[in-house]
Amino acid sequence: MSFLVKSVSSNIATVTLSRGKVNPINEQMTEELADCLREFSQDRSVRALIITGNPVFFSFGLDIPEFLGYSKTDFTRFVTRFADLYTELFMFPKPVVGALSGHTIAGGFMLATCCDYRIMVSGKSRISLNEITFGSSLFPGSVEMMKYCVGQRNAEIIAMTGAMYSAEEAKAMGLVDEVCDTNNLMDQAVKAAAGLAALYGPASESIKKLLRTDTAELMKIKDERYREEMVDIWYSNETWERLKQIKIHR
Repeated sequence: MSFLVKSVSSNIATVTLSRGKVNPINEQMTEELADCLREFSQDRSVRALIITGNPVFFSFGLDIPEFLGYSKTDFTRFVTRFADLYTELFMFPKPVVGALSGHTIAGGFMLATCCDYRIMVSGKSRISLNEITFGSSLFPGSVEMMKYCVGQRNAEIIAMTGAMYSAEEAKAMGLVDEVCDTNNLMDQAVKAAAGLAALYGPASESIKKLLRTDTAELMKIKDERYREEMVDIWYSNETWERLKQIKIHR
């Protein structure tokens, strides 16, 4: 079973997260996304990438009920792989547009901050890095991505409060670049992707490296240094009890 829907049109690849109603991220979805990145990075006909989700949820974040069945060793393996994925996406050699179609939470937030340009639907949708609310620490490297997007102070507010932000609030903080209504989301995403795709590819890739390499290197260092601490907190008694209360409406 595939949890992604892929298409290519006019040199723009679109990847739609498609795992039930809320797109919870599990190990298989992570592997499929990694395979997509490898495929489209090597496809010379693709000049830009759009990542989007379902009308109500871009992504709920990690499939917590599924991961409760993981041993500590297995979960550490997943944490390592997901960190590899967001680092690869952050440094993807072609422009990436995040079309945030609905709620963008936790792991979904991390995928969004990898993108070069983010468009979010207005209305009831919220974006949040809310791990603190259920007693979890953060994927260490994801903090550097967030700081890259919104700066140190806004990153502290987002991470330490776990607050839910509307599209308009997110735009004011630098989390998203553009706000639109649901009916216009994909038209606006294609427009943004086409504009970026029209630029000279090798120059675009080079400039992206110049802008992001230092952050990506720090992401890798932090992921390696603090991964064990993050996993230990996840498996602590207090956090584990909170995790068990989380339900997913599939």
